[in-house]
Amino acid sequence: STGYKNVFKDGSRFKVEHRVDGRQVRVGSFDTAVEAAVAYARAAGEYQPPTVVAEAEGLRLHLSSSNSTGYKNVFKNQSGRYQSEHYVRGRPVYLGLFDTAVEAA
Repeated sequence: STGYKNVFKDGSRFKVEHRVDGRQVRVGSFDTAVEAAVAYARAAGEYQPPTVVAEAEGLRLHLSSSNSTGYKNVFKNQSGRYQSEHYVRGRPVYLGLFDTAVEAA
């Protein structure tokens, strides 16, 4: 069990399924259970982003409802990896490329 509603382990990825009008609808496949759980919450209309979603490795992860990755200053680039940046004195500072949005956050 992943610990998240309608999130299932599918090989090395996590899939999300959601019922609409009695029919099972596939929402998508994601790298992490957290990404899948956020996608389910959005699909089910339950998503209400808090300022801080969780902590990982002692760091607070900041959500953004205006970003497709769900995380502030994290973007999926053309190669399919996640780019993270931070702003210092109004200028973006590149932090790196990551395999998942959670790692980039």
